[in-house]
Amino acid sequence: MNPLVLVPARLAATRLPRKPLADICGEPMVVHVWRRAMEADVGPVVVAADSSEIADAVRAAGGRAVLTRPDHPSGSDRIQEALAAVDPDGRFDVVVNLQGDLPTIDPASVRASLTPLRDADVHISTLVALISAEEEKTNPNVVKVVGSHIAPDRLRALYFTRATAPWGDGPLYHHIGLYGYRRSALAAFVALPPSQLEQRERLEQLRAIEAGMRIDAMVVGAVPLGVDTPEDLERARAALSKPLSLRLQGAAEKS
Repeated sequence: MNPLVLVPARLAATRLPRKPLADICGEPMVVHVWRRAMEADVGPVVVAADSSEIADAVRAAGGRAVLTRPDHPSGSDRIQEALAAVDPDGRFDVVVNLQGDLPTIDPASVRASLTPLRDADVHISTLVALISAEEEKTNPNVVKVVGSHIAPDRLRALYFTRATAPWGDGPLYHHIGLYGYRRSALAAFVALPPSQLEQRERLEQLRAIEAGMRIDAMVVGAVPLGVDTPEDLERARAALSKPLSLRLQGAAEKS
């Protein structure tokens, strides 16, 4: 594999305006995400920005950014445009889509996301973590993955849902919104119209499932903090003020 990591970032956000530029310990949030991706050391990292302000912030930190249209409906569409601009000759055959609001992502998790793509039958890879907090099991904001184990640390995803699923005794898994795409799978995915289940659950990845694409998920130790609200931002500031080992320990205890 020859991977490229793309970080989609846009200024517009309903609950936390100008989110990518929010200050965390002296640097914009998007720069923290870029740093985590660089620490993963799986390939070049490029931020797909919708504004020159985001691009300038990344470049000021020594990173690489490309400007994309501001009107993309999803991060997947944004990284498809960025991929065409960054790599028109098709040198990179795998694209990691790392959301720009995951400043506490463990670099090891980014690396783990590539493992399923060593299997030629897998089109898309993602991450999950075991749910231990009871309130998360019924929280519709916590997306669950229903899947079958094909290895102790790997699932074949059969469905994604906001409901508590599957029913009965057994583990539940929290989906982490990081994706690894084969380049051909990304192109096919963004060309598809939104699917019925995608629109009903408001989960983009169901479009791929309904189209017959195979998604496998690696089980990792902790869920990174996704920043969507001012309260999340304060938690991210507190977490990133600690050494990495303590951040990961705290995340594991909460997941």
